[in-house]
Amino acid sequence: MNESPGDVTLLLNEMKLGNKDALARLIPLVYAELRALASRFLRAERTGHTLQPTALVHEAYLRLVEQDHADWKDRAHFLAVAAQLMRRILVDYARGRATAKRGGVAVRIEIEGLELEGERLQVEEILGVDQALDRLAVLDPQQSRVVELRYFAGLTVEEAAEALGISPRTVKRDWAMAAAWLRSELFQGPEG
Repeated sequence: MNESPGDVTLLLNEMKLGNKDALARLIPLVYAELRALASRFLRAERTGHTLQPTALVHEAYLRLVEQDHADWKDRAHFLAVAAQLMRRILVDYARGRATAKRGGVAVRIEIEGLELEGERLQVEEILGVDQALDRLAVLDPQQSRVVELRYFAGLTVEEAAEALGISPRTVKRDWAMAAAWLRSELFQGPEG
């Protein structure tokens, strides 16, 4: 399919105006990027995860369709929203697995030795990171979004900067500060 750079922006603007059909026309234009994003998410998951990239993209699509007031500025912003939805899907999936494993009771488990990049996460670790990230969002929403895009979505500094509309230098600074805060939270727990 031949697409011009303006096609995605035009469809995003149509969606903003309430045209639900625009999302169906948009997805084929960005499907490869969504699938790559889903693959990055799942590479960080435990080995043998039952959710596959295609299923994650489809679930994210269903959640995107449900949004009433889409206000995406451009492709990068749309992909950032899709990344956030994929993170939520994986966290919901992990919560369900943790609850099922424990006979219906979700339990918080402290995480030891978690690296913020390159390590496969177990269900409990995903939940711990998600809870810590929610706490960070209260303190500094931008740092939380940087972590979400870099850690969960696997975006580069430049991609995260574009998605958030900030400079790469700011992304690097926020990433370093948030990573230090998260390490402290994950190793010591929220009470210190």
